[in-house]
Amino acid sequence: MSESPTAARGNSTILIPVFIPAVVVTLLLVVGTISNPSLAGEAFSKVLTFLTQNFGWFYMLAVAFFLVFVVVVGLSSWGKTRLGPDHAEPQYSFPAWFAMLFSAGYGIALLFFGVAEPVLHYASPPAGAPETIDAAKQAMQIAFFHWGFHIWAIYGLTGLVLAYFAFRHGLPLSMRSALYPLIGERIHGPIGHTVDVIAILGTLFGIATTLGLSVAQINAGMNYLWDDIPVSITVQIITIGVITVFAIASVVAGLDKGVKNLSILNMVLAVLLMLFVFSVGPTIVILETFLQNTGSYLNNIVERTFNLQAYTRSDWIGNWTLFIFGWTIAWAPFVGLFIAKISRGRTIRQFVFGVLFVPTIFTFLWFSIFGDTALHLIMHEGYTTLITEVQNDTAIALFKLFEQLPWTSLVSLITVILIMTFFVTSSDSGSLVIDSLASGGVSKTPVWQRVFWATLEGIVAAALLMAGGLKALQTMSITSALPFAIIMVLAAFGMWRALAIEGHRETSLSTAMHSWNHNPKHWKKRLTGLISYPDYQQVALFVRDTIYPAMQHVEAELLRQGWPVKLFFDDTQHRAYLEVIRDNELDFIYEVRMRGYAMPTFAYPQMDRSTDGDKLYYRAEVFMRRGGASYDLFGCNEQEAIDDLLNQFEKYLHFLHISPGILPWKMEEHDDMLDENGHVKTPEDAEQSKAGQ
Repeated sequence: MSESPTAARGNSTILIPVFIPAVVVTLLLVVGTISNPSLAGEAFSKVLTFLTQNFGWFYMLAVAFFLVFVVVVGLSSWGKTRLGPDHAEPQYSFPAWFAMLFSAGYGIALLFFGVAEPVLHYASPPAGAPETIDAAKQAMQIAFFHWGFHIWAIYGLTGLVLAYFAFRHGLPLSMRSALYPLIGERIHGPIGHTVDVIAILGTLFGIATTLGLSVAQINAGMNYLWDDIPVSITVQIITIGVITVFAIASVVAGLDKGVKNLSILNMVLAVLLMLFVFSVGPTIVILETFLQNTGSYLNNIVERTFNLQAYTRSDWIGNWTLFIFGWTIAWAPFVGLFIAKISRGRTIRQFVFGVLFVPTIFTFLWFSIFGDTALHLIMHEGYTTLITEVQNDTAIALFKLFEQLPWTSLVSLITVILIMTFFVTSSDSGSLVIDSLASGGVSKTPVWQRVFWATLEGIVAAALLMAGGLKALQTMSITSALPFAIIMVLAAFGMWRALAIEGHRETSLSTAMHSWNHNPKHWKKRLTGLISYPDYQQVALFVRDTIYPAMQHVEAELLRQGWPVKLFFDDTQHRAYLEVIRDNELDFIYEVRMRGYAMPTFAYPQMDRSTDGDKLYYRAEVFMRRGGASYDLFGCNEQEAIDDLLNQFEKYLHFLHISPGILPWKMEEHDDMLDENGHVKTPEDAEQSKAGQ
């Protein structure tokens, strides 16, 4: 693999062919917008109309495909595949993981649209008479559709593809890696650079859209709480500047300290706010409508997925469904890569369930609590002025709802704080992701690069607000989403191909039991191995005196026949490790290491149990490329150890035979996968190394 061109490697991780085009395009947009906001706004409006009229069908079809693909992969036998080595464990607990993906995903969107969207659809439904019971039902079903499974399928597909290729196959954590099964090493050339540039631009404009919506709502909240603060573009731009400073502070702190802690704070405040409205609002009505609307959503999901209003040809589909889906696709590189970063060690099925179902259920609850409370106040308590207020200013909707609830000022203040923390979380996590994309997938980058991207995000959001507010933000989201939607379709096919090939590999390489003692003549030896529990010294000597010499014999013969092979012995960790390296093909890795376990209770029942912990016994376990193979070699002789190694090597060769030239991922081509001696680390070593950093 050729070395990527970077600038000043000691002080920067910037990938020049990605960084320069992304920054140039962004700055040209900003300068052009600021120089003539009215002309830019008019151009944005024409582009938006063109895209929604000519490519609306593609957006809807693509999103439907993403949902079907993610569900099928999650429910298939591939669902048990781990995003990382087979023995990897999740880095974050489920609550922390969910809080981070939810905060990065669309926390701001729920605050902005939770009340506004149902009220606006109730007042102006896409079909039927307004302000009726049918309009109320339709309003909630549309809100569920816009923020349900489809949104998280977009995020989920991107995150799943990135996590799979990065953590399972050692490719860079970058959008280009998703195309490896389709174009191979060309991902490191112009095609890969172009993919990452598109991902960066989509992320920038997606975040800018979110920041624009959030500052509009923050401005409305501040005006509601303090009359002296007007609702104006000037105030919103100042707000962007102030909160960007907080985002920079968070991005400097890093993922674990800054983003994780802010995300948990966001979730706590959001849940408390939701529980408050649920308690003081029409609780029974909320529960009933939640169940009914969920049923209606599931019943009509197919029809709504393919409904483009082809016969009415109204602007509604472009202003709502296509905008929301396009905005989400534009966000997909950011949210997907961020979710991938925090999902190492989970299985595909866990990932799909966590990303697809849990946030959707939470979202349905949110819209039921806020949206149905607003509709109940309008329909049954005569609060019809809420419709006019929301139509005049969408950002004020949530605060106008609070007027009808206790502790209005306090709850409104908490809401403004929550919007700000969501704002900061989106900006800082987005900066981390964009910086990683602009560095070719490097995870650890200099602080100044992250600060640069956080600042640029604020500048883009301010420029788009000057050029026409929400209409400009809508246009940039839908525009940047078009090329990335095509990339996502290609990435899905690439992952399907990779998973199919991995199925061949599993058939060829994996085994549940060891083969050296399956000879019927060895049944006594096998029985002894099953009921014996060797101590530390016994297994350590076995690995040194039996396994390592056996590997030396194999190494010598492979070298004699011209095969590139590495062998080393770690006397501290008591492990022997052999790797056969093939250019442009998957490497063969075979390791035997000592592992300790607590003595099972059925072993030596007469033995006293220590109060300081159970006695340990040890195994000489085999590890392959994907982690532990779950069998023990202790007790075999040198010839039997060679036989087991050759059995696994034969399966490796069979895999190369049935899938030639496919999946040539090279772990040793990544510096972070080599130890100080130049040896390729095992998956477990690499995991421990990353944890130590």
